[in-house]
Amino acid sequence: MALLPWRTGKVIRIEDETKTTRRFWIEVPELTSFDFIPGQFVTLDLPIHEKANKRWRSYSIASWPDGTNVFELIIVLDKKGAGTNYIFHELKVGSAITFRGAQGVFILKEPLDKELFLICTGTGIAPFRSMVHHIKDKNIPHKNITLIFGCRTKDTILYYEEMKKLDETLMGFTYIPTLSRETWEGASGYVHDIYEDLCRERQPAEFLLCGWRGMIDDAKERILDMGYDKKDIHIEIYG
Repeated sequence: MALLPWRTGKVIRIEDETKTTRRFWIEVPELTSFDFIPGQFVTLDLPIHEKANKRWRSYSIASWPDGTNVFELIIVLDKKGAGTNYIFHELKVGSAITFRGAQGVFILKEPLDKELFLICTGTGIAPFRSMVHHIKDKNIPHKNITLIFGCRTKDTILYYEEMKKLDETLMGFTYIPTLSRETWEGASGYVHDIYEDLCRERQPAEFLLCGWRGMIDDAKERILDMGYDKKDIHIEIYG
């Protein structure tokens, strides 16, 4: 497969989502519509190193295809990371940014004829936000979809009110944020307890995992131990 061309995007909007997480909207002026499949990512070429492979940083697209030439990224600041430090401290509204994409195979395969468990931590919610909105917008037939989002404290939950609204308006969709370092009105603990409890009947299901490697490795082992097949597990690792 031929590599996609590098393009120049323009940052048109920036918003803080939490103290350490920021949303960036990027317009692609040379296109009238930026097309992608929910779950795909773009690769940014940042001016942080002379070697190309040390300049590239990939991020899942957090928005969903809407016919425009704008897409959204949600990025968490890694204080030790050259890439996110550049993004947080140098990018402004109006800044140009070089990127390639969309790419990737972490996507939904229709028909959606099994229960779906979308399991994530941190900014791993990005591809799932894209998928769920796309399902709603296109009225795609589906069975039950459960989004399980793990983070430490309530003030680090991403897209909280938006996901709660989707829970109320999208038939068959359930949103379960769970906190590992704080007691609150919702679920507490790690993501694993949630899906293990929901899958006690071993119903046909597929599991999409996105987040830190430790969570994904643990989840893969637990899901296999429950009796599911490795082909039922799809992963996207970051960090």
